[in-house]
Amino acid sequence: MSVGEVDVLRWLHILAMVYWLGGEWGVFQTSYNIMNPTCSMAERKRHLETAYRIDIMARTGIISLLPLGLHMGHIYGLQPLGGTWLVGMWCVYGLWFALVWSMFVWRETDRGILLGKFDEAFRFLLIPTLFAVGIASLLGLGPLTVGPGTYWYAAKLTLYAFTLCIGLGLRYIMRAWTRRFRILAAGPDAVQEAALTREFAYGRLLAYVYWVTIAGICFLGSTKPF
Repeated sequence: MSVGEVDVLRWLHILAMVYWLGGEWGVFQTSYNIMNPTCSMAERKRHLETAYRIDIMARTGIISLLPLGLHMGHIYGLQPLGGTWLVGMWCVYGLWFALVWSMFVWRETDRGILLGKFDEAFRFLLIPTLFAVGIASLLGLGPLTVGPGTYWYAAKLTLYAFTLCIGLGLRYIMRAWTRRFRILAAGPDAVQEAALTREFAYGRLLAYVYWVTIAGICFLGSTKPF
């Protein structure tokens, strides 16, 4: 049996989901030592570096899921845009991929922080678009194909948009950590430690919602319940 285009896309989609979910769990566990004031600053920064290196795979996974899902959706007849539109979509993804990895290369620098703001600006455009497409399709207004057995696709896209919102919140927190560790490198600072603890609590709550939502996306894609 030959391997077709959709088989390769499905394989890549599974890999992207694994890196996304596993990477987020790894960053969450590493953050405990980042927040621990009893550890030396050198040790905390080593754990922060580990978190960045794990997180880049999670970020790569989450941004890859969108073009992979839309491409497979066209093959399955769930979204109508193909041909030149798909080529353009993959070109935009290539630029987004380059931006995300550039942020990683220049992490903990002013350039990296600036690139992060460009990434956030793109998400501020993308997220409302995905919500509009997903919700409108669920209401039967298009552009995605909905009906018995195909509502799951629009629902999955809508949940994906929601995860991008959560991801924005987590990005803000990690960017704040970059600034706070610059201050802490100069010496102990109770104000910064308190802020780190507070932000970690917010991040932990977001992470729990993140995992439940990711599990829901996996469920919809695997079972196609409606």
